[in-house]
Amino acid sequence: HAVSFGHWVFLRILWEGDGLTQRDLSREAGVMEPTTFAALKVMESRGYIVRRPFADNRRKIHIFLTVRGRALRRALVPLAEEINRIALAGASVADVTATRRTLLALLENLAREEARSASGSGHVVPPREAARSGGRRSGSAR
Repeated sequence: HAVSFGHWVFLRILWEGDGLTQRDLSREAGVMEPTTFAALKVMESRGYIVRRPFADNRRKIHIFLTVRGRALRRALVPLAEEINRIALAGASVADVTATRRTLLALLENLAREEARSASGSGHVVPPREAARSGGRRSGSAR
């Protein structure tokens, strides 16, 4: 499957609930809107998503998965789980838990600092929940 890491991030978010606006998807992924726009353009050309304006506000574009985009979940999640299994081979549960806890603390600190320095500047800051969960959503590989 020719799915880049960037597309994987957007797919994981959309698998949990599509119909988000491009802006909401950008925030959820923790990337700037032009990055999201470029990725979605490619994803649309590959048949993974469709972009639709809503009648009540045609400026807001909502993103929906296609059948093909939904089907990627069945193929890609097991591959991601296998990669994680390989990466974690030989590491104890305690070590993995401590590493995750440390990385989550680092993400939280960075998100807090970015929010403090970017307040009012229009920068996109990943949601605090994403930092706490390590960017994982249910159904994603761990």
